[in-house]
Amino acid sequence: MTTYVTTNPATGATEREFPELRDDQVDDVLDRADGAFADWRATPAADRAAVLVRVADAYEERSEELSRLIAVEMGKPVAQAAGEVKLAAMIYRWYAEHGPDLLAAEVLDPQGAEQSVVETVPVGLIVGVMPWNFPYYQVARFVAPNLMVGNTIVLKHAPICAASAEVMAEIFHAAGVPTDVYVNVFATNDQIATMIADPRVRGISLTGSERAGAAVAEVAGRNLKKAVLELGGSDALIVLDDDVERIAKSAAKARLGNTGQACNSPKRMIVDNAHLDRFVSTVVSVFESSAVGDPTDPDTRVGPLSSVTARDTVVAQVARAVEQGATLHTGGDAVEGDGAFMRPAVLTGVTKDMDAYAEEIFGPVAVVYGVDSVEEAVELANDSSFGLSGSVWSSDLDRAREVADRLEVGMAYVNEHGTTLPGLPFGGVKRSGFGRELGRWGMGEFVNTRLRRVAAAKG
Repeated sequence: MTTYVTTNPATGATEREFPELRDDQVDDVLDRADGAFADWRATPAADRAAVLVRVADAYEERSEELSRLIAVEMGKPVAQAAGEVKLAAMIYRWYAEHGPDLLAAEVLDPQGAEQSVVETVPVGLIVGVMPWNFPYYQVARFVAPNLMVGNTIVLKHAPICAASAEVMAEIFHAAGVPTDVYVNVFATNDQIATMIADPRVRGISLTGSERAGAAVAEVAGRNLKKAVLELGGSDALIVLDDDVERIAKSAAKARLGNTGQACNSPKRMIVDNAHLDRFVSTVVSVFESSAVGDPTDPDTRVGPLSSVTARDTVVAQVARAVEQGATLHTGGDAVEGDGAFMRPAVLTGVTKDMDAYAEEIFGPVAVVYGVDSVEEAVELANDSSFGLSGSVWSSDLDRAREVADRLEVGMAYVNEHGTTLPGLPFGGVKRSGFGRELGRWGMGEFVNTRLRRVAAAKG
């Protein structure tokens, strides 16, 4: 029985099933992608860039279709889905514009030779394992730099994103990516492990859970393969100002984006105890006034979670927090009827001995903490096994920068949270993973930074 199924999370109806890759097809997939590498790496960088321009054009031209597809597939409200499609197009276009320059050789001080040059060259076949929460964006930030640099790709998308995975492969191939340079597979986890271990595969990039990351890292390490892992997050948002209503509205809206299913969502909100009640009241007001419903309706602010199982997991996390002594101010329960809907929840009073203090809550739940000092706020923000991103909010920019610099994260923001753009590096520290995507940093992960040194002939 296949696990690649489109089940509409708004209705619970199964709309389509997709056949899984057979074990006896794995070798052929690797042969094809490995065999296509020589020609693709020899394709001029300007030609590869032109392909990415056509990919970006296709995303923009098909925005409405692509947006509706993932609304039905994983429940993203169409307005947010359109924003994701736009961002994916921006990423392909950014690498088309900047990629050739990033591949240019760097001339070093010759240091006693005739010439010392560093070249950026592709390494070969890379496997990508992508998650369901941002079906287009996650793929773009992995695929765009690797196609630009000249690597070939085998991509396994999340089982609930098979339909969008097929459409992306169609777009790539129509834009001029050779069929064997980008191969979409509906593979099992065991098949991916087999691929990682195969000598034809030169690296693995995964965005997903800690469990998945640990499994991939184990196989990659055992086989001496480069891995990039973007895993979970429990981002802190620290409020320094007393303008708490305005900041609370921004924080609440950010937390509800993608129905709270984002690794870099502001999951932990930290505010001075003197302003805690006003902050919580504002977040509750935003949560209660945000329309929960059909993701294909343009007025919907909060769609279903990706599945009933995902919804029930988050509902159970909220219930357990309350059982352990936390205060629930609103929501937290499943919406009756079909689909994977829940009412957004706000929790306070979460303490270190509760499960919710340490775990990632991957849904529309805000955990708000009151503190008595900036020192306490920073200590609380850093008291996490995750280290993806964090933010500090204040009109005093110097003070905010000083606090942001103390956060143990891969991305620190002031007066915004979770901003992602094609030219900015994305990635975390601690159990949020390692490696970077996007910008020139994403271009440098799966390459051979090769030195070419030419010494004068000796007589």
